[in-house]
Amino acid sequence: MTSPAQGPPGRVPDFFIVGHPKCGTTALYEMLRRHPQIYMPERKEPRFFSTDLPSPFQPRPSGAPGETREDYLALFAAATPEQLVGEASTAYIWSHTAPALIAQAQPGARIIVILREPADFVRSLHLQLLQHRSEEVASLRRAIELEDERRQGRELPSVNANWPQVLMYSERARYVDQLRRFHAVFPAEQVLVLVYDDFRNDNEGTVRTVERFLGVDDTLPIEVLEANPTVRRRVGLDETVRNLAYGRGPVVRRLRRAVKLVTPARLRSEALQLIRGRMIYGRPKSPDEAFMLELRRRFKPEVEALSEYLGRDLVSLWGYGDAAPVDVKPLRRSPASP
Repeated sequence: MTSPAQGPPGRVPDFFIVGHPKCGTTALYEMLRRHPQIYMPERKEPRFFSTDLPSPFQPRPSGAPGETREDYLALFAAATPEQLVGEASTAYIWSHTAPALIAQAQPGARIIVILREPADFVRSLHLQLLQHRSEEVASLRRAIELEDERRQGRELPSVNANWPQVLMYSERARYVDQLRRFHAVFPAEQVLVLVYDDFRNDNEGTVRTVERFLGVDDTLPIEVLEANPTVRRRVGLDETVRNLAYGRGPVVRRLRRAVKLVTPARLRSEALQLIRGRMIYGRPKSPDEAFMLELRRRFKPEVEALSEYLGRDLVSLWGYGDAAPVDVKPLRRSPASP
């Protein structure tokens, strides 16, 4: 199989938004792609270089081949020579293969990372995976307790049967290890590390920082956006609506047939999206504060290490000063990058 860094010629992106998810990466992507000097394709999350994680470029479960390098490069074919080309794949930050493969394909690439307070990040990620049906365990506490079992290939939802890494919440917060993988193959001036709090408090100022980092005009108007908000999936309602829309059985078939007779296809689709948006997905429940404190205590050594690594007091910013570490099993360190 041809390496992602090799193959037929084509335009490889000049910059990459590599993550984390649930940290404003979608909003940043949407704002940057409106800049006339930047081209980013409509397709977010191609994940081409994360060969160790689920990706449309990996072979399918059926054994059929995935998409090709040519398919990936075609995403950027519409860019003009004067435009910078970028893409956004949040899997790259926790992939062990992506940093080196990106560096091989584009040594001058600029890398953009956004980091969020770990306990809040993990909670938001868990809710997103529930929404996408990549997770079936509704309790974050229980999902984290299952990490060792899942690492052994047990207690996994079918969609992630071959990819337990997706559900290793504790390892997703290994920020220093993740940054080191990129700093090992890119000089420091090519890696921009942002903090989610700064982005939330000053969208425009953060985007200006990114524009200057990329070397594009930082004086043009910016449309401030919020994208991909955290929501909670109401499992029972979701199953009911899915059964009505896609389920089998004589009763469901007769009901769908009656609806089709009186409702155009476009209106049926819009109605389904409206129901899912208003009934199935709602504001998340308030977090379990006791468990969130437990998580902050568990993640405090990581936050201290990140503060030292970046030269910024994130312990105070994220409220970890009073979160004394507790005697828990340490989070597993990621193995060294190959």
